[in-house]
Amino acid sequence: MFQLKNKWVFITGASSGFGAAAAQAFAAQGAKLILGARRVDRLEKIARQAKSNGAAAAEFQALDVSQTANVENFMSWAKAKLKTQSLHVLINNAGGAHGLDSVAEAKDTDWETTFQTNVLGILRVTRAALPLLARDAGASILNIGSIAGRSAYAGAAAYCAAKSGELAITRALRHELLGTGIRVGTVDPGLAETEFSVVRFKGDRQKAKEVYVGMNPLTAKDIAETLVWIASRPPHVNIDEILVKPTDQADIGKIFRRK
Repeated sequence: MFQLKNKWVFITGASSGFGAAAAQAFAAQGAKLILGARRVDRLEKIARQAKSNGAAAAEFQALDVSQTANVENFMSWAKAKLKTQSLHVLINNAGGAHGLDSVAEAKDTDWETTFQTNVLGILRVTRAALPLLARDAGASILNIGSIAGRSAYAGAAAYCAAKSGELAITRALRHELLGTGIRVGTVDPGLAETEFSVVRFKGDRQKAKEVYVGMNPLTAKDIAETLVWIASRPPHVNIDEILVKPTDQADIGKIFRRK
C-alpha cells in the first residue's frame, strides 16, 4: 500500500457529494488537501472537518471549472500552497447533470452547462494541473465518470454524451502520459444518493428522493473509499477503470426495488 500521508491531493467539486466525502477519506490518511468548488462557505466547513479527521493541511478556494481564467488563477494559487512539493493526486469530480428533457425538447443551456463542467472542466483542470504532478512517483489522475457514460437512457442524452466524453478523455490521457509514471483512471458509479438528483430535478427534493425508493443506493463514502484505495496502490499498479454499482442495480435501467 502506498502511503498518502503528507501527499498533496487536489479535489474539484469538493463542497458536496463525492468530492466532500473524498476530502474526508484522504484526510483520514493524513494527506494534504487542496479543495475547489463554487460554494466557498461549504468548502470552509469541509476543510475544517478534514483537519479534524487528520488532514496534514486543508487549503480551499473558489473554483469554477467552466471558466478557463478561473481555473488558471486557481492553479497559480495552488502552486504557491504546494511550495517545493508536487501534487500527488488529482480528482476531477466537478460535474453534474442538468435537465431530463428528450433530445427533441432539449434546452441549449442544459447541454452547454453539462458539457462545460463534465467535459471541458476536466480538460481545463487537468491541463493546468499537469505541470504540478509528480513524475515516476505513483501520482494519479482520477476522473469521476458514471455508468451513464457506458449505457445511454432516455432523457439523459446530454449527461450520457458528456460522461462518454469523460471516459474517452481518460483513455486518451492514459496513452499520452505513458512513461511519465502518472497513473490515470476513471471511477464510474451507478445509482448513488447525493445531491446529484436534486440538481438534476432543479431543486425538487421530493422528486429526487423517488429515484432511490425501495433500493439501497451507493453513498458518497463508498466512492471516496474506492478513490483512496486506487490512489494507495503501489506505483507500478494502475487501476484503469472501475464500474461501481449498488447490489440492487444490474444495469442502468435494471433495478431491484423492495415493496
